[in-house]
Amino acid sequence: MRKKDNCSPLIDAFLDGIWMERGVSENTLSSYRQDLMQFNQWLLDQQTTMLAVRKNDIEAYLAFRLMRKISARSTARLLSCLRGFYQYQLRESRISLDPTLDIDSPKMGRPLPKSLSEQDVEALLNAPDTDEPLELRDKAMLELLYASGLRVTELITLQVGQLSVNQGVVRVMGKGSKERLVPTGEEALDWLQRYMKDGRPALLGARMSDTMFPSRRGAVMTRQTFWYRIKIYAQRAGIRQSLSPHTLRHAFATHLINHGADLRVVQLLLGHSDLSTTQIYTHVAKERMKDLHAQHHPRG
Repeated sequence: MRKKDNCSPLIDAFLDGIWMERGVSENTLSSYRQDLMQFNQWLLDQQTTMLAVRKNDIEAYLAFRLMRKISARSTARLLSCLRGFYQYQLRESRISLDPTLDIDSPKMGRPLPKSLSEQDVEALLNAPDTDEPLELRDKAMLELLYASGLRVTELITLQVGQLSVNQGVVRVMGKGSKERLVPTGEEALDWLQRYMKDGRPALLGARMSDTMFPSRRGAVMTRQTFWYRIKIYAQRAGIRQSLSPHTLRHAFATHLINHGADLRVVQLLLGHSDLSTTQIYTHVAKERMKDLHAQHHPRG
């Protein structure tokens, strides 16, 4: 005999509860609802219910998802949802034991940041038309981003007073209000000086602003606007790879390590508080070397 489906009130009560307690977004609530409904349907097919679940039922469901090649990240989200659901049922005295106890989350390999080859970076940096003030601004931004490894937010909020032309450094206020000095490199510094002389005054007109790279209206540029501009130049440069907001920052770190830079120096330049965060770039460099070996070695 098929088990009766009476899970909807339980799911609704749980979602209402976490919405009240944590103020989670509609997207998260929708994802949790979908996860729980799919789990419930699987349980019904196994002739059991959500409140009768045991640890081995959840493990069997995880194995079922594994066979269907559902990603570890998606399964980790599901397990987080189930833990919350059953802890809620335990608090409400609907169950006497949490069936998710002692179930390990699936191991997820840390995704390697997407980077660009040195040739692609060169093509991207050469894409703007530097005779146009707006594109001269973009050229200076791209050169500085690649030369210094700034975060995009650090770049677009940069103030004129944070650049020292004499020392060739920018003073950056990073995450956690931690200040660091980052070298610009001669090439980027040359383009910054040319932009400050020819591009920025043309963009601002009579307006006053301390922002290094103002928008057309003289205000601080948004991340979305800057990334839209980069996509234009990527298309011009013939770069087919999808870009993320940190692609040039990743390229900066990867190319430094490829050329023998010390990991702790790269850590300081990027503003990472933990060296383990920077170590991901050694894996990127190794993957790049493997690709080059496979492509060019006669026995690759």
